[in-house]
This record gives sequence, structure tokens and C-alpha cells, in this order.
Amino acid sequence: MQVKTFFFGLLCCGTMYAQQAITPEVLNQLSNQGEATPAERALQNAIQSNGINKMALVGNNQQALDTWFSVEVKNTGISNQESSGRCWLFTGTNVLRQRAMKNLGIEGFMFSHVYTFFYDQLEKSNLFLQSIIDTRKLDIDSQQVQWLMQNPVSDGGTYTGVADLVMKYGLVPKDVMAETYVSNSTSEFNSHLKRKLREIAINLRERSEGGQSVKQLEAYKLEQLKVVYKMLVMAYGEPVKEFTWAPKDKNGKLLSEPKRYTPQSFYKEVCAPEEDLNADYVMLMNDPSRPYNKVYEIDMDRHVYDGHNWLYLNLDIDDLAPLAIASLQDSVPMYFSCDVGKQLNRANGLLDLNNYDYADLLGTTFGMTKKQRIQTHDSGSSHAMTLVAVDLNKDGRPTKWKVENSWGPTYGYSGHLIMTDEWFREYMFRVVVNKKYIPENILSLLKQKPIRLPAWDPMFSDEN
Repeated sequence: MQVKTFFFGLLCCGTMYAQQAITPEVLNQLSNQGEATPAERALQNAIQSNGINKMALVGNNQQALDTWFSVEVKNTGISNQESSGRCWLFTGTNVLRQRAMKNLGIEGFMFSHVYTFFYDQLEKSNLFLQSIIDTRKLDIDSQQVQWLMQNPVSDGGTYTGVADLVMKYGLVPKDVMAETYVSNSTSEFNSHLKRKLREIAINLRERSEGGQSVKQLEAYKLEQLKVVYKMLVMAYGEPVKEFTWAPKDKNGKLLSEPKRYTPQSFYKEVCAPEEDLNADYVMLMNDPSRPYNKVYEIDMDRHVYDGHNWLYLNLDIDDLAPLAIASLQDSVPMYFSCDVGKQLNRANGLLDLNNYDYADLLGTTFGMTKKQRIQTHDSGSSHAMTLVAVDLNKDGRPTKWKVENSWGPTYGYSGHLIMTDEWFREYMFRVVVNKKYIPENILSLLKQKPIRLPAWDPMFSDEN
């Protein structure tokens, strides 16, 4: 009671009379701030007619882009996820594509994204339904069950999903299984798939309440997965089981005699089979809202029921950046994710803290730190791309970075985005690095028991 009285006293002592509701008296104080000046009226008209971004764009920051990078992985072509949330899949396979092109000795090669996505949606459907069985004893209003019902399936994801799916189902070339209209525009079909999965989930819970055993529930789940599989075939096509293929040069001429493959044998042949995409790689995070040098695991956050939860090591940005640089210096690109919409100039693809001056335009300040933005849900990882270049100054410190995007070759700088190092520090969140580029003192941190975080933690939404 003393705390509440003290707080109320603070409010009453302010320059504006404060209370719980906006009364006519309070509204009068809010609106009675003096007549606008001619300049303020002109600015108001300009904002209302043109929008915030056009008016906030900093004119003297529109000089020609500096596109020179001292360390750069050779460009392997720009992909396009179209109107889908599959950036995580495009990014993960783009990293593997660079390796495949090198091993095949060709250029212009693409993996089939719809092939892997088919199994992603099937596996996520099974993961959801099995999780409904696993949580059958919980009240439907519990946070865990409600989270499941809100998120039965999506087209977003993370690197862990790429690793589990590729190692389980392999890969196929794009010309073996081509994109469909639905795979390029996933939202409509996804809404129907979600509705069907929720219907099955309710039936599973009702059957459990009626006394059916886990074995009976799983048998029913299998029957319903047949329905899901057929729906996926209607939208994305039947996944290929075997195919005949040979690499071609840029003119379409075969470079060798065609061979018979399965998706698994093709992946093993063209993508260095000695590597384990889970065990040999580490997801590194820069999240200042949580302690550094700790390992975190996100509960129930995976693509495959028998796969891996999302696990990462949280590092200070000054410890993380050199590991990414080491990989690029060895011509190895990386899975990378960030809050791409912040301070993005869509016209030229530049991510720069000085692109827009929202503070002066709106007559206020925006002064939260990265930690505070995360804590208040103002910022988080929203998009995955492939980190391909860094520019180092004479002291070996990064000044800017470049990513290969999956929004088509005409977006940004020839399909790429360029970010200043200052932007990188504020809005970069995750990068996946091969263990061979990580020193032992950092690798040893992975031996600790992971701290488990709930799947509904806002920092860990899917990347789209």
C-alpha cells in the first residue's frame, strides 16, 4: 500500500495532472500545447501526404554505395523466395549450394526448395500432432497447449530445421522438382493446413478424454497424416524418390553421363558427406538481454519430432564477429539472421543507422539500447540471409558486411544487402559457424548444460 501511495504521489506532483483515465481535463492539457507554427503545419502536411519513410530519409546519406569488400565469397546467384516465408530454407540451401557448385565444377546451380519444403510441412504437422498427444493431460487453456494451437505449422523456420531435413531427406536439383504457384505464395494453403491440423488436434484430445490409449491415438494420427500428405501433394507435388541427372554448363550442355540418384545419395555426393550439419556447426547469438557465454535451448522449437531443438551459444558481439570473419576469410559463407526491416533503404539495399531520421521528423527521441529493444518486443530476428562478405580496415576491424538475399536479383544491390558495422552490431542476431573457425576457449562453453527457454519466448519466432 505504501508503494502505491508513493507512486500516485509522484504522478500528482508532475507538471501535468495525472490519473488512471484520460478525462476531459487531461485531454485538454494534452491538446492545449499552443498553436502550430507555419513550419510545423507544413511538416504535418508533408508527412500526411508522403508517409514517414519518405520524409525521414536522410538526403546526404544517399551517395553511391561503397561496394568494395576486402573479403568476399564468390557470388553463386540470387534466389527468390517469392511470397513465402521460406528465407531460412533458401539461406540454408544457398550455403550448401556454394559447396555443391564447387564440387560439381559448375555455375548457375539451384537446389529444389519445394522438395525440402514438402517434408518440412509434413514433419511439422507430425511434430504438432504428436505434441498434442504428449500434452493430452494438460488443460486446453494451459500456456503450452495454447501455444501449440496457435502455432500448428508455419512456413518460417531456422537453421536447425535445414540441418535436420537435409540430413534426413537429402536434396534434389531445382530442375528435378520445380516450384509451384502455392510454394511461391504459401499463405492461402497454409491457412487451410492449419485449420485441418487444429481439427485433428481437437479430435485427438477428445479421444484421449474418452479413454483411448497412446497407441490408439498414434494410430489415429497416422491415418490423419495420410490426409495431410495428400493435401501437401495437391499443393506442392509428389516428392521425387529417384531421378536421373547430370551437371550442365552455362549453355545447357551436359558435362558428364547422367546418373541415377536418390535425394540422399545426391546430397552425399555433392555436399561433402563427411560433415554433420548439426554436430559440426554452432549457432551463435548476440542477445544482450541474457547473460553471455551461456548455452540456451528452445523447448519444442524444432522442425522434426525426432530432430534437434534450437540450441545456441550467446556471445558478446566482439567475440562473435571475429568468428564470422574467419569463416569468410576461408571462403565459406554462413547462415545469418537479423532484424532486416530496421533502417533499411529498400531502394539501394543499404542497412545503415543513418538512413532515416525519425527523431527529428517526429520531434522526439528513440533511444533504447539493443537489450531494451529485445526486452520490450521492439526488435528480434525476422529474416535469414547468407553472409558472404566483410570489409576490414587497416587494423583488421570490420567496417561493413554484405549478405546474399533471397528476394530476387533486382532487389537492393543486385540481390544483396550491404550493412554498416554499426548496423550489424545493433540488429544482427544469429550466425551459424563451422566449429573449425571457433577457438577452443569458446567451443568449451558448449559443454555446459543448456538453459531451457519456452517455445513462446518472443526472441525465438521463426525467420521468414
